[in-house]
Amino acid sequence: MADTIVKMEHISKTFPGVKALDNVRFELQSGEVMALLGENGAGKSTLVKILSGVYQRDSGSITIFGDELETVTPTVARQYGVAIIHQELNMCQHLTVAENIFLGREIINRRGVLDNRLMNEQAKKVLESLSIELDPETLVGDLAVSKQQMVEIAKALSIDAKILIMDEPTSALTEKEIEELFRIIKSLKQKGVGIVYISHRLEELKHIVDRVTIMRDGQFITSGHFSDFTMDQIIAHMVGREIQEKFPHIPAQPTDVIMEVRNLCAGNQVKNVSFTVRKGEILGIAGLMGAGRTETTRAIFGVDKKECGQIYLNGKEVQINCPSDAIKCGIVLAPEDRRKDGLCTKLPVRENIALPNLDFLADKFGIVNTKAEKKLVQQAVDNFSIKLPNAEVNAASLSGGNQQKVVVAKWLSRKSNVVIFDEPTRGIDVGAKVEIYQLMNQLKEKGIGVVYVSSELPEILGMSDRILVMCDGHITGELKREEASQEAILKLATRFEKKVG
Repeated sequence: MADTIVKMEHISKTFPGVKALDNVRFELQSGEVMALLGENGAGKSTLVKILSGVYQRDSGSITIFGDELETVTPTVARQYGVAIIHQELNMCQHLTVAENIFLGREIINRRGVLDNRLMNEQAKKVLESLSIELDPETLVGDLAVSKQQMVEIAKALSIDAKILIMDEPTSALTEKEIEELFRIIKSLKQKGVGIVYISHRLEELKHIVDRVTIMRDGQFITSGHFSDFTMDQIIAHMVGREIQEKFPHIPAQPTDVIMEVRNLCAGNQVKNVSFTVRKGEILGIAGLMGAGRTETTRAIFGVDKKECGQIYLNGKEVQINCPSDAIKCGIVLAPEDRRKDGLCTKLPVRENIALPNLDFLADKFGIVNTKAEKKLVQQAVDNFSIKLPNAEVNAASLSGGNQQKVVVAKWLSRKSNVVIFDEPTRGIDVGAKVEIYQLMNQLKEKGIGVVYVSSELPEILGMSDRILVMCDGHITGELKREEASQEAILKLATRFEKKVG
């Protein structure tokens, strides 16, 4: 029987206005992958931050490798081999791969100068041990997000991690990169590393997970071998109820074309893109990483400058040179990168929701109607079940899923013609996903055009009325709902790659 390397008992933690953890217990064994599951706000991130020393518990005990620890700081956690890979990558973009791996514990030579040669050599050995092909001297800022994820893993293992915490590690990876990550995880298991795996992509658990611990509302719900649970049972434990329909699609009755994009070109990723969106339909856009989906939405919204092409709204050409132009036309975008592009993380949730709606919350003198603002914010919080002590807390303090809800909620507080969702369910739990699907349906029933970008093919197939597929900046095909399948989408998603090959 494997050794228990982490034992946490009766863990409680309170933040101002909210009890994040209430009498939680958790165990991890050597050489296993323990999935830590729960909805956004369930307390998963708080629990692993206590284990890694970022937060201090209010009560309870922590035992690591048989030692009961009075206080766990980041330094103490590191000494015991605890490493955490956060969902939001914390890499120094201006430093090299090797410099990031050794950040905070740089190798100094006898003259008191950084020994870059030795750090590069040791970084190369760590990367090779994981079969990761990366040049240690490459700037991290020049790497794709997926490669940065691999650097985070290498950094953790360079300190001889025995307990590795992975928070949503596959959220920005392609299928091929996910397979590579799973290969690395299986290799680490064989070396006796215990892995805490946090993910909302439940379908991937069967490939790597040994046991599961499920939390809800800051409390421990159950734990056991993954094989002892059905997926429906896991979901029911997470949300406290059965979810009858994962993709609650309603039949579409689209009418007139509300938006038309003609011959749109922007940068290297948007090449002569043309399509239409009808009132009362959900238009899904599928494709592999780098296909140009996000870049297309950014060009339509005016974030990225378009080189050519026209956008028509209700049959009339509109000039969109910046996001404010798009907003005035009733075209809004919930962007892919919520922290960078969707939120002002240092501002309260109230201000994040109110900011894009100041045109109707303020009078002609620019004075905000605080009563109307409070009503709008409360409606947004209630409609999306955003978990927060009050609307004055900073957006940065929310869980990733609740941040995503704020990003979507602020746009749906205003009347729009077209709502563009770019990966709106990335990093959020199954219950919150269904809430966003239902909101899409509500927009659809109101005759609003919905454009929906997602890397999750089951989502695209489950919620879209019509599907566009992109590859290498081009639209390579269009599929009706009844003719669409994962195989058909993937065939179109690789069309241009095959031509090049």
